Amino acid sequence: MNTNKKIAIGLGLAGGALLAAWLLTGDRKKKTKEFVAKGADRIKKALTNKVESEDQDVNYV
Repeated sequence: MNTNKKIAIGLGLAGGALLAAWLLTGDRKKKTKEFVAKGADRIKKALTNKVESEDQDVNYV
């Protein structure tokens, strides 16, 4: 991996860490936690619905 790629990856990680730190400080902390919790609930519902629908689509020969 060349130096430019390493620098780009490092800057991306550092930027993500700074964004996470900013979102989890002050008044934004509560709003950020609610947003993440809602997203996690949507993902859980999507995964459980997919698993249930796969079980119902059984084809017999």
